Amino acid sequence: MPRAKLSISIPDATWINDVSQSHPQMTFEVVSALAGERTGIALIELQTADPLPVITDMADRADVVDFDLLWKGESSALLHVETASPSILQPVLQSGIPIEMPFTVRNGEATWTVTAASSRFSEFGQLLDELGIEYTLEYVHEIGHTRADDILTDRQREVLLAALERGYYATPREATLTDVASDLDISKATCSEILHRAEGSVIRWFADEHTGDARAQLAADTDTR
Repeated sequence: MPRAKLSISIPDATWINDVSQSHPQMTFEVVSALAGERTGIALIELQTADPLPVITDMADRADVVDFDLLWKGESSALLHVETASPSILQPVLQSGIPIEMPFTVRNGEATWTVTAASSRFSEFGQLLDELGIEYTLEYVHEIGHTRADDILTDRQREVLLAALERGYYATPREATLTDVASDLDISKATCSEILHRAEGSVIRWFADEHTGDARAQLAADTDTR
């Protein structure tokens, strides 16, 4: 069963497309949402210290029926929004494929993660095409893969595995960066940059995983005292 991440170009008819493009540096995180054919209700977190410009734009729109500022922190704010415009969730409603929450919207583009049977996922892609919704498939993974499978791009994985197989990470080192770059038919500088980014992603993933384990163990130790 595939799990996929897509970047969706939000249709022009939706309010969040216009508002997010008016504030391209701001991130809109849809925490939860309910949608019908011609209406939608959502909790949206704004990644901003000043939600006033967004609220002002929303107040001027006829398709925003109601909204409330529920909470404001130093760098974020939470809005309850009710709209009378077509929901950006129409494709998932019609296809019967739920998307993972929360999802982000930035500068007119939403990032969705969906999981479904292969046949239904194929129908989902066809529906997006029929609706004229442009999208980019970021990745597709089969269920059963670990989070570690998501931390590298396909190119980073290719170069990292090539370096590993060539002996670049052996002790003592059996191949130079030039050797790896030559095998892949890329420049030494490009090879170095890709490996550097891949190594950084792996290290951050490792740190996140073990920091979480350490925190969990600390909490467990504290509870037993």
